[in-house]
Amino acid sequence: MNSNDTHCRLLIHHSPDVLNFKFQLRVMQTIIITGVSGNLGQAVAKKFLNEGFKVIGTIVPNDPVHLDIKNPNFETIIVDLMNEDDSEKFIQSVVEKNKTIDVAVLTVGGFAMGSIAETKMTDILKQHKLNFQTTYHVARPVFVQMLKQGSGRIFLTGARTGINMKFSKGTTAYGLSKSLVFRLAELMNEEAKGKNVLTSVIAPSIIDTPQNRQSMPKADPSGWVKAEDIANVIYFYSSNEASVLRETVLKVYNNA
Repeated sequence: MNSNDTHCRLLIHHSPDVLNFKFQLRVMQTIIITGVSGNLGQAVAKKFLNEGFKVIGTIVPNDPVHLDIKNPNFETIIVDLMNEDDSEKFIQSVVEKNKTIDVAVLTVGGFAMGSIAETKMTDILKQHKLNFQTTYHVARPVFVQMLKQGSGRIFLTGARTGINMKFSKGTTAYGLSKSLVFRLAELMNEEAKGKNVLTSVIAPSIIDTPQNRQSMPKADPSGWVKAEDIANVIYFYSSNEASVLRETVLKVYNNA
């Protein structure tokens, strides 16, 4: 029996007359995480590995980040998520090997500052490619697969700036691109209505990362949200306990 495919748990039941053995067999669930070398990606990977998932994460060629995750159920694959064909082939390969995709967490994206006066169409198109196209290239084939298998949970990474454009002041291109992520989730949930396939959007404020602390040295990080806390929220919303929820926007703000 391949340990990567199943979990086996032995339960021993004692009674006055007989010792009963009962085996419970559970198929290991699979999660894909885009941008697994990022701070949020790593936190999500570690959380789901601890919960017994097979974790498959995408990385970029010559990824400068060293991943210190040592687990036989963790796998990384180099994928150019800006290429739609490569992204679709990646999903196909995961399905061929693992049969199903139970959870998908899409974290890849980019950030840019700029008022309307400072933002040209080239800036908007760049952010559209980084934040929306990379999301759509994976979300679409994952969504189709989950509809086929009859279940699944998808988590897209939005931002508070994408919920209400008043928060996008000074980040025009970024806010516009993130707003499309919310519209995509709404459309996916409409198409999947009546099925056990749900798309949620993670909308964090400022994530407490070494990079953000370095770029904002005068800010108070105590009100920021930790990547590990976001990972815990994602795991809960992917669990059976949250199965009754629909069309969820996860506003993970803390006190920021």
